[in-house]
Amino acid sequence: MPRLFVLALALLLWVPNAHALDQTRTTPSSGDELRLSFAPLVKQTAPAVVNIYTSKTVRQRRFSTLFDDPFFRRFFGARPGGPTQKRVQNSLGSGVIVAADGLIVTNHHVVEGADEIRVVLTDRREFSAEVVAMDERSDLALLRVDTAGERLPTLRFANSDELEVGDLVLAIGNPFGVGQTVTSGIISANARTSRAIGDGGVFIQTDAAVNPGNSGGALVDIDGQLAGVNTAIFSRSGGSHGIGFAIPANLVRRMVDLHAAGSKLVRPWVGAEAQPVRQDMAQALGMERPRGIILVGLHPLSPLRKAGLEANDIILSVGGQPIDDLVALRFRLETAAGRTAPVEYWRRGRIRTADVGIEAPPEEPPRNQTILDGNSPFNGLRVVNVSPAVIEEMGLEALLTGVVVNGVRRDSFARRAGFRPGDVIEQVNGRDIDRVRDLKRAEDSRPGTWSIVVRRDGKRLRLELRG
Repeated sequence: MPRLFVLALALLLWVPNAHALDQTRTTPSSGDELRLSFAPLVKQTAPAVVNIYTSKTVRQRRFSTLFDDPFFRRFFGARPGGPTQKRVQNSLGSGVIVAADGLIVTNHHVVEGADEIRVVLTDRREFSAEVVAMDERSDLALLRVDTAGERLPTLRFANSDELEVGDLVLAIGNPFGVGQTVTSGIISANARTSRAIGDGGVFIQTDAAVNPGNSGGALVDIDGQLAGVNTAIFSRSGGSHGIGFAIPANLVRRMVDLHAAGSKLVRPWVGAEAQPVRQDMAQALGMERPRGIILVGLHPLSPLRKAGLEANDIILSVGGQPIDDLVALRFRLETAAGRTAPVEYWRRGRIRTADVGIEAPPEEPPRNQTILDGNSPFNGLRVVNVSPAVIEEMGLEALLTGVVVNGVRRDSFARRAGFRPGDVIEQVNGRDIDRVRDLKRAEDSRPGTWSIVVRRDGKRLRLELRG
């Protein structure tokens, strides 16, 4: 029996469920396959990736002083001073053409505050661009260039939910301003969530080299489609260490579609506190394995509550995609196509489904922004009523109620008393503070001493003051 046949037969007998392996993805098996090139793929996709150059006018001090040194500012509390002059600050990044009539997607941080934006194509054509849509939290921006009717090369969107760890990808952009550069790698992780990467976003992680200047560029799959928009790297030195992150194409496509429809990207509100299901919790609930997130508490106006979910329910998936934390839940709601999203959840041993509404956080109660200027420790505070909208804006705990500080005037009694933006004032002299009007009444009472309970970073602090 030929030796090669025996080896092949042995491998088939050894590999469990060999016929069940995914036949759409293969590894190189010969020298000819190892000599295959990405060149055709690059020729197809690179023309749709552009270089972006921005400039903005900033004010800079003409000469430095002793208190410009961070060491002295830290210990003496001084602010930098001295005369200033205008200076033009230039920066660079990348972008992807997603519509042939001149619509380009890039990162918000690439064009933020820019006075002038210039787009350069691979064939050296240059266009002046304007921002037509921005979303800071997703770090996305849409630019428009006037092509005078000429059609530009574009990239089609991939379904980023179908990407798998190990899939080959190319990162195309303008690192360090050296010109368009292509690097290759694989998907290192999918649906990666971390506040260390961005503001509560979901990212594709890749080991394709991504460096400063790649921001806003394309992460391309092996089919020549846009898998994601490169946005950040994890690095202590500023260079690529093989840990790059891209915004998934499904979120990018959602923003493009909404812009075409004349709508804005809605930041879906969850209105819940939750934690991942652990092994011991899963065993106690009779689950086969730990999965999903358990709802610890729900805001009275939460869309989850409106859909029939309750505290202690376990959310398993949204639209068939597994949910491992609150960030992933928000992302799946954000990329849902309609006004509702199908949510699968576990309750008392049964799996149920509900259609959860996609809605922005309401401003209920109205914020009633007030500046306090009476003879009290609150003199110099700017306060608002806590609502879901305020919670989202200020990054507060999901179920908070009451009155929150959103500004402290310099050289005020409130600043000397130690108040900070984000402080939630819960009690004054034993009385609960539910609304701004309650705090105003407490201030007008003018007692001789003040006992104030403040919630800060999840902890309760008590201030005892006189006068």
